[in-house]
Amino acid sequence: MRRKTSLALLALAVFFAALSPLLRWYAFPRLAKIPAGQYQDMVLEAKDATLLDYGTMKAEKVPKVTVVQTLKGNVEASERIERTAGRDVVVWDGLSYVQGPDGKMVSKIPERYIFDAHTQEPVHATGEMVDGDPVKREGIEFKWPFLTEKRDYEYFDAQARVTAPIHYEGTQDFRGVEVYYFEQTIPWTKVPFPKTMPVAGITPESVARTGTTRWYTTVRKFWVEPLTGAPVYGEEIHKEELRGGTLLGGREKVTAFAGHVKMREDYIEHTVDLVKSNRTLVLLMTSYLPWGFLVLGLLLLALSLYLEARGRRGAGPAPADTSKPEPVTA
Repeated sequence: MRRKTSLALLALAVFFAALSPLLRWYAFPRLAKIPAGQYQDMVLEAKDATLLDYGTMKAEKVPKVTVVQTLKGNVEASERIERTAGRDVVVWDGLSYVQGPDGKMVSKIPERYIFDAHTQEPVHATGEMVDGDPVKREGIEFKWPFLTEKRDYEYFDAQARVTAPIHYEGTQDFRGVEVYYFEQTIPWTKVPFPKTMPVAGITPESVARTGTTRWYTTVRKFWVEPLTGAPVYGEEIHKEELRGGTLLGGREKVTAFAGHVKMREDYIEHTVDLVKSNRTLVLLMTSYLPWGFLVLGLLLLALSLYLEARGRRGAGPAPADTSKPEPVTA
């Protein structure tokens, strides 16, 4: 009976020991992915910012500029692309909406971001765009990969339509969460005017005819939780200028926008709580369960060997037969 029990325990020990690396290195990369129908929004603010008054074409100090960013998963589009891509794909329809202190629209820029649900690498397909212009992204945008590494990544800038390195600058503690801090600088770059302008009757084409151009620079900062690859906080030191042309009345340049854009406090709290919850799920798949199964396998192996050894000691050598033989008669 003990031998049967020890063999059963040995079989379970092998099973759990084999399950440990399978869960970490085989199951996790296939199970961890971004839901296709996910929706999220974010509100950022730039206080004491500089904003161009298109009525007077003069830059003015304003108490606050608000940026509302939304990302909505397009399930229908992702399923259509998956049929030809042969992998799990997420399609995010995003909108960056900027409004002044009076609540009026300053700019709105839609974009469609298509990427691999597991690795977050861009997937090139029809419909990939920024403000209606087709683009071919290289590098990540919005989200880092699961199990983010301490290294530089390529990050796509939607304003300039370019990809540039975003540098790993160290590990920090952000409100009780260990995060990796990344920073990217986009130097002054000529960028297109938004398709939707804040003044009725003014279009990018009409502005272009005046010879005036739009320039942009930013310092982008992200604090990323490495297990989930999700930013828990972000900032931008953002500047835009209009340069040259008759629209400026002979001036060389004028500030269109300048401000330190930061996440609003209530969205910081919500994001940190959400990331902490998702972090626990990732830890379950990458650490808690694999190590737990490995330890359980070792314990079962030790118990199996103990029962086998005890069973052999309990049996001992067979006792000698000292009884006298019965006489045999013919």
